[in-house]
Amino acid sequence: MIRELADYERAPQEAKATEEQLREALFGAHPAVFALIAEEAGGAGKPAGPVGFALWFRNFSTWTGTHGVYLEDLYVTPRARGGGHGKALLAELARICVERGYARFEWSVLDWNEPAIGFYAAIGAEAMDEWTVRRLSGEPLRALAAQAMGTAVTSDFLSEATSLSN
Repeated sequence: MIRELADYERAPQEAKATEEQLREALFGAHPAVFALIAEEAGGAGKPAGPVGFALWFRNFSTWTGTHGVYLEDLYVTPRARGGGHGKALLAELARICVERGYARFEWSVLDWNEPAIGFYAAIGAEAMDEWTVRRLSGEPLRALAAQAMGTAVTSDFLSEATSLSN
């Protein structure tokens, strides 16, 4: 389904995660992400099995002082869309937030994905139009990291951050 999502998002070349990487991230000694799976029971000409997923992780707000949920991916197979699976996955994540005292449930949506934008608006999700996403990857990430390696600023900052947490 991850490859299907990448195709849908017009970026199949970017889906490089291996089964082993996903297994470690989800089920390793220190899980970094979590997943919910939507399944159909089958019958009436429909095959049984997984039809969607939500991949998420905890984030933290310094403003509220609480964790939240960041939804990295939400996907429902084309044949199962309109069956309530996406809403059920989102509702379960909202329940997790409320149950655990998390203040926020956030995600990004591609600006051309009008069906998803309309769906999210219908459930009350507000667009955070004043915020834009920034990303470092590849060579720019490595170049910035190289500027920090072995510098006094890194050591001083780490010392300050440690004292703040005590």
